[in-house]
Amino acid sequence: MKIAIVGLGLIGGSIAKTLKKNTRHSVYAIVRNQKTAEAALREEAVDGIITAEDLRDMDFVFLGLYAGATISYALENADKFKKGAVVCDTCGIKKEIVEALTLPLSEKGVSFVGCHPMAGREFSGFAYSLDNLFDNASCIITPNKDTDGEAVKRLDALAKEMRFRKTVITDPDTHDRVIAFTSQLAHIVSASYVKSPSLFMQEGFSAGSFKDMTRVAYLNEDMWTELFMLNRKPLSYEIGCVINALTDYKNALDSGDTDTLHDLLRESRELKEKSDELTSQKEIERP
Repeated sequence: MKIAIVGLGLIGGSIAKTLKKNTRHSVYAIVRNQKTAEAALREEAVDGIITAEDLRDMDFVFLGLYAGATISYALENADKFKKGAVVCDTCGIKKEIVEALTLPLSEKGVSFVGCHPMAGREFSGFAYSLDNLFDNASCIITPNKDTDGEAVKRLDALAKEMRFRKTVITDPDTHDRVIAFTSQLAHIVSASYVKSPSLFMQEGFSAGSFKDMTRVAYLNEDMWTELFMLNRKPLSYEIGCVINALTDYKNALDSGDTDTLHDLLRESRELKEKSDELTSQKEIERP
């Protein structure tokens, strides 16, 4: 199978390297940066660099671009995709993209499937891409009512070849609602945490907890601004939940209420334990 990747950033580059490492598919890339193209060829991450005109020969296309650019590129090149090809995005939000591309590409004989590889690093760009980034990760697939079922099966099969730990199939709305909590909120909290004036006093006082809390503050503000705004309602709700919880803790501290503080901490521990138990049980039950 001939697979094209549009954009060789962290995710696109890792997809290319993973495909070359674990499959026998031919892998090609469309990139604007000449240095990135040269690096991809030098590292044998791709079999060749192509142009949009060559999409007519590609059986599978991954769009490794920002959300807005993904929509624009797919619509602008809709006539160039091969009939019967599967086109996937790799963005962190799904509803806007799936709604914008599913029907227009279907009218051209092309199947669009929303896809979100749940993996990343705190740094971006091809230089940080890895051939094992997805080894212990989930691949989320987000069809809607108009998505071709066979295309979903093809993407699911390819994800298994790429050695994703599991695939999760859900609808775009559910994806965006849950991802606001599991991913986007973590970046907001980390970005807020480092704004304390105490940040520059942490030398010699920090260990694992500090590193865990600040790792994703190394974010790409261009990409995350776009993702946050496209998913602003679910994300705003999750931020509100954190604000309410933090307010409870602050009130207990300000009033010297030891019992309430103890209860709040116990409730949080028990919720985490329950969540871990449910996750472990689901892993056991999964065939």
